[in-house]
Amino acid sequence: MILIVAGVSGSGKTTVGALLAGRLQWSFADADQFHPAANIEKMRTGIPLTDEDRRPWLRAIADWMDERIARTESAVITCSALKRSYRDALLGGRPEARMIFLAVDREVVARRLAARHGHFFPAQLLGTQFDAFEPPQPDEHVITVIPADDPADTVASIIAILWPGTSAVPGGDHEAET
Repeated sequence: MILIVAGVSGSGKTTVGALLAGRLQWSFADADQFHPAANIEKMRTGIPLTDEDRRPWLRAIADWMDERIARTESAVITCSALKRSYRDALLGGRPEARMIFLAVDREVVARRLAARHGHFFPAQLLGTQFDAFEPPQPDEHVITVIPADDPADTVASIIAILWPGTSAVPGGDHEAET
């Protein structure tokens, strides 16, 4: 199984995704590492990415997912997945992939981005994330989670949704019955 933890920048994807991967004993990747250098420089200078800019990034994420699927390795990866077309590109043809969307209030994200230092994504681009955002629709089969104040509680909620009725955390080789 590949779990994609999605949401706007500052929603907690990396924190929740890394904790989730750790709890499950699965490998983890942050989608930021797949951005071409030109994308990072654009964002660093306050220029929002276009769909064209995001295409090679989404392809690289999909390739990473496909490598894990081919090896029957479970993993967690993050991705903003702001638009339905992006979610379709990552989930389409991959029944092993599930997406967890972190639905965070704009004001909460603004506070987080203002307090975040050393990241290439500036707070001034937050509006562009929400402008581009297309909320997941019921037919997309995306699980939407409102994050708790404590990321560990958010991870516990995700595990409870994916593996209802289980008290134990699934192990690294566990395949969910969903």
